[in-house]
Amino acid sequence: MSPETAAQIDQINVTLNAGGMNTINIVLAFVMFGVALGIKPHIFAEVFKKPKSVLLGMLCQLILLPAFTFLLAISMGKWISPMMGLGMILVASCPGGNISNFMSSLSKANIELSVSLTAISTALAIFLTPANFFIWGNLYLHTANVAADVPTLVIPLWDVFKTIFILLGIPLTLGILFAHFLPKVADKLKKPFQWLSILFFIAMVILSFAGNLDAFLKCVKYIFLIVFIHNLLALGIGFGIGTTFKVPRRDRRTLTIETGIQNSGLGLVLLLGTSIFAGFPPHGGMLVITAWWGIWHIISGLTVSTIFNLKDKRAAK
Repeated sequence: MSPETAAQIDQINVTLNAGGMNTINIVLAFVMFGVALGIKPHIFAEVFKKPKSVLLGMLCQLILLPAFTFLLAISMGKWISPMMGLGMILVASCPGGNISNFMSSLSKANIELSVSLTAISTALAIFLTPANFFIWGNLYLHTANVAADVPTLVIPLWDVFKTIFILLGIPLTLGILFAHFLPKVADKLKKPFQWLSILFFIAMVILSFAGNLDAFLKCVKYIFLIVFIHNLLALGIGFGIGTTFKVPRRDRRTLTIETGIQNSGLGLVLLLGTSIFAGFPPHGGMLVITAWWGIWHIISGLTVSTIFNLKDKRAAK
């Protein structure tokens, strides 16, 4: 990618009025409520009887993925702009994606482990998403020796904390309570919510880039390879750690999917609804990386699920 192309991508500026931002916030909260419908207290009790896979999942999600993403962004050098590198780090700092439980189900993975990892990473995201983004983002800007016109990374901690708590913490709590007191209704709603969450995220991307759709479509071919490599790294971390530590096959599949599917919808909300960069409105590369990640990990998740199922069929024969 030429510096000129990277500069054009970074100049993509997405602004939403209060109505558009509120719509995206409601959609994300609605999706997280749907995720929580599958979370029941006894699931945690069963999973934590053998906590090895949970601890490894947290290691992959909260420590290794942001760290290796930093190394990947550095290794890409000037092939990406600093804003694209920060977009990769932002995605890696977000909790597990809302469709990971659905993909684990398709993959015949350990669904209880998947639900537990999603719930734990989402709860911890209130603190760890801004912390990871601040630490690795600033380290990236310093190590990459970027141009002087890229601003200092400033995290409005209270603003980010409040956003994540309202959009993730509250819907998650309400969904768990709903599943506890109305389990039959929750079971009926869980599957439709999983499919709707995919449609909702695509709608979020369209809504965000409606005014810049032509520019977004022109730059996607450049962003595709970056996100493909980054997502492959994330999937590889989960699969590699699961294999190295010899967890059961179903758990290894869950670690692969949980690490490879990120809540990039939260990343979009943080970019559009908070002031991560003081006085620096165009997030260009960050927005495009984050938005395309959310679309691509649906494709990659379905692909990985298909591969796992084909492997099962071959083994059965």
